[in-house]
Amino acid sequence: MPGPVLVPILGDQLSPEISSLADRKTDDTVILMMEVAEETTYVRHHKVKIALILSAMRHFAEELRQAGWTVDYVRLDDPENTGNFTGEVSRAVERHKARGVQVTEPGEWRVRQAMEQWRTDFPVRVRILPDTRFVCPLTDFYEWAAGRRELRMEWFYREMRRKTGLLMDGDKPVGGRWNFDAENRSGPEKGIAVPAIPAFEPDDATRQVLELVKARFGMHFGSLDTFAWPVTRADAEKSRDAFLHDRLPLFGKYQDAMVAGQDFLFHAALSPAINIGLLDPLDLCRRAEAEWREGRAPLEAVEGFIRQIIGWREYIRGMYWLEMPGLADANGLDANRSLPEFYWTGDTKMRCLADCVRATREHAYAHHIQRLMVLGNFALLAGLKPQDVADWYLVVYADAFEWVELPNVAGMVLHADKGRLASKPYAASGAYIDRMSDYCAKCAYKVKQKTGPDACPFNALYWHFLARNENKLAGYHRLAQPYATWRRMSEEKRAEYLESADAFLDTLKPAEPGWAR
Repeated sequence: MPGPVLVPILGDQLSPEISSLADRKTDDTVILMMEVAEETTYVRHHKVKIALILSAMRHFAEELRQAGWTVDYVRLDDPENTGNFTGEVSRAVERHKARGVQVTEPGEWRVRQAMEQWRTDFPVRVRILPDTRFVCPLTDFYEWAAGRRELRMEWFYREMRRKTGLLMDGDKPVGGRWNFDAENRSGPEKGIAVPAIPAFEPDDATRQVLELVKARFGMHFGSLDTFAWPVTRADAEKSRDAFLHDRLPLFGKYQDAMVAGQDFLFHAALSPAINIGLLDPLDLCRRAEAEWREGRAPLEAVEGFIRQIIGWREYIRGMYWLEMPGLADANGLDANRSLPEFYWTGDTKMRCLADCVRATREHAYAHHIQRLMVLGNFALLAGLKPQDVADWYLVVYADAFEWVELPNVAGMVLHADKGRLASKPYAASGAYIDRMSDYCAKCAYKVKQKTGPDACPFNALYWHFLARNENKLAGYHRLAQPYATWRRMSEEKRAEYLESADAFLDTLKPAEPGWAR
């Protein structure tokens, strides 16, 4: 009798509808799930991230067993564990006398390279299948991108709206517009009531994982004290329903707002569950659309949410595979300053950055404006090394896998890709943070003061960034006005900005080696 087909399922493939199982039968298949040291330490991932993925994997394995599948589960502390995917698949092929290996394509370049090598290394046929959980197959994205001078997300997003039919009235967008972003830019308002997001008490399986992570990864960044993420499909669906009911109606209005100590506001906080496979992104979008069609959520909120998923998420994935492997080394602005220590410790007088690092340490989460316009904006203005910044984002966020993290950092945050992804660098002074948050009122620095030791550092850093990159950025249409303002300044004023920025940059203490790798 020939042996079974071995189906490895990775930690971000926790979906019953995964393509590697689509044509398989329970009596002729062994599913391999493996906790391997290499995946927990190729960067020193946040303790919450490791715990989330390992616990979700263990719960998904039980879900598969209940559905009748045979699951071979290799735990991290198994003394025979080789510590990497290739070693564990090789052992399982031999252990089960498998006649073949069938696997869904991974989300990261380095894992894809390892899988391709399996075809040479293993004595059985290896099939690598497309990941059908995305709306846009990679071949379709490559076709869309071919021959285009600009690869802007907005045009791609419109194609995804047409393809899915989401928020469409025939071939026209509902409401007569594709994008309602202009209505979604409110800063925080005093007294706004923010619903709490669901928190899930760890069960026995999760508590075992938490103890394992504390013992084995105690020196990694982050805290497990408030761990409450959903690790099962049922709990992820409860989180989904709570968002749709409690927070989606005001999600759009306040999606760019920031409030000290309010780490989630009206955000979904569903990206970890989506990215590991506990929620179907297209199903989530259809449920959000239903909230609008039933009159329970405004169009601008629903459109903004759907755009983040079928627009931005799908586009980022396509750009990652289109630009790799070169994207990992991109440094179009020649930024070479080391990552400051406060990105790990939060020890800074800048209240916005301290609060964002605190939230990140506690939850392995910060919402997209905190990531882009506070943490990312500072990294851009200060000229931090792209590879250091990318490693940091990959380490600290529970939803960060390289396919989604790297294009966001190299393209959107740091403009290291020379504008392949974004039409301009997302640089801003302290005025933006003041407008969109309550951080500045109680900050040690004065946001209205432009230069000097008491001034908000973002103010002088903004002009320092534009000045040192003028030969690279002055031709950007969307930066014409800032550069015109810079040129109108007196030489004395320009020198004052540059000296103030340099004085601040000289105070930055580089992080010690070993935080990320």
